[in-house]
Amino acid sequence: MKRMIFAVMLLVSAQAASAQYYQTDSAKGFDPSRLLIGGSVGFSFGDYTFINISPLIGYRLSPKFAAGININAQYASQRLKDNTGFTYERNNYTMFGGGIFGRFYPIEQFFLHAQPEYNSITLKRSEYDFDPVKRTRDNYGAPSLLLGGGYAQPIGANSAFTFMILYDVLQDKNSPYMNRPIFSGGINVGF
Repeated sequence: MKRMIFAVMLLVSAQAASAQYYQTDSAKGFDPSRLLIGGSVGFSFGDYTFINISPLIGYRLSPKFAAGININAQYASQRLKDNTGFTYERNNYTMFGGGIFGRFYPIEQFFLHAQPEYNSITLKRSEYDFDPVKRTRDNYGAPSLLLGGGYAQPIGANSAFTFMILYDVLQDKNSPYMNRPIFSGGINVGF
């Protein structure tokens, strides 16, 4: 059962990307084996519900460089309860945005990653201690610059297990990433 849960978690956070290691002797022009397609999917349910769908698409420009775009779409809902179980507040967040990314491979399996992005965030708050219920809504934007690096361990011809650590160096007050590292892992699957 633990293996199945681990496999599902890997697939849920999978990054499907082709051409991690493409042929360098291919013809000039567009080469589908250089295409990177992937992203992340995540979810949790309960008093804190979180759903994340963040696709990306990129292109391996050379053996050392890759670049592309990413899209972020997230929803989160949080219920705050007192010690009797009464829900006194509920917060709903939606986030849409995206940006570009670039990767530099100084060594074939290690890469440096830069990802400037901008996200638009909406917060809806319901406070149940009031009669009638007090509802507020706030919209704001958040620029981020995610910098870090990663490792790709090949597991087949065009597939690899990846692990990446990023950090938002801008630390905008509205950043969804807060002051902590962002860990991501997955499986790159070649097409």
